Amino acid sequence: MNCRRLENKVMLVTGAASGIGAATATRLAAEGAVVWGGDLAPWAELPAWAAGDAARCARLDVTDDEAVAALIEAIVAREGRLDGVVHSAGVLGHGTLHEMAPAAVERVLRINLEGSLNVARHAVKPMLAQGSGSMVLVASVLGLHAHAGSVAYNVSKGGVVMLAKTLAVDYGTAGVRVNALCPGFVETPMTAPVAQYPAALKQLTDWHALGRFGRPEEMAAVAAFLVSDDASFVTGHAMVADGGWTAGQRVIVE
Repeated sequence: MNCRRLENKVMLVTGAASGIGAATATRLAAEGAVVWGGDLAPWAELPAWAAGDAARCARLDVTDDEAVAALIEAIVAREGRLDGVVHSAGVLGHGTLHEMAPAAVERVLRINLEGSLNVARHAVKPMLAQGSGSMVLVASVLGLHAHAGSVAYNVSKGGVVMLAKTLAVDYGTAGVRVNALCPGFVETPMTAPVAQYPAALKQLTDWHALGRFGRPEEMAAVAAFLVSDDASFVTGHAMVADGGWTAGQRVIVE
């Protein structure tokens, strides 16, 4: 691996205050990128990848189309370009359709799917102008196959996968690549509550062929590949990084 393969590339990472987003921002910076991070959550402290420049950490609500546009315009005004985006912001949502209040379903769809649309809509504009760029939209294995009791999340992430494929087809000849990253369960603040339910935790763990959850830095490594020129012929792909979840089911005998 070329450890500086993103030298001087300008990257935006959403959901960058924690979890996969934070690990990805750290990885991209380590590979030489100029990283801007956006997150709705408050920044507990200035991350190392901001290089002492607090302007590169922004409060961002991805459901606010105008705020997304303003941040990307600020990045381009300051850096002169936008080479890549890893859109990691998202939320979970539990419940079957008849159990979930319409407002709860709408919230998940707005953040996960509409947020992806907003980020992609504005990120692609400078990429089209410069004739190059790469976007990675973080989806989920649950965007590829259904998981009981997660209707809003499943639908939202399935939409993100199809969004990546559609954008890849729309913008490929303009030099813009778009891929979806589909993690299995990853050890993040978002998935931490499952530890309160030992039986569910065991079942979810057993569904991974590797017998464990993923780590944020493992997802960051995949995102860094997809956004880099090493993946120059990869677009419209739903890259699965799930520890073998979708490979098949193991029978656990106790």
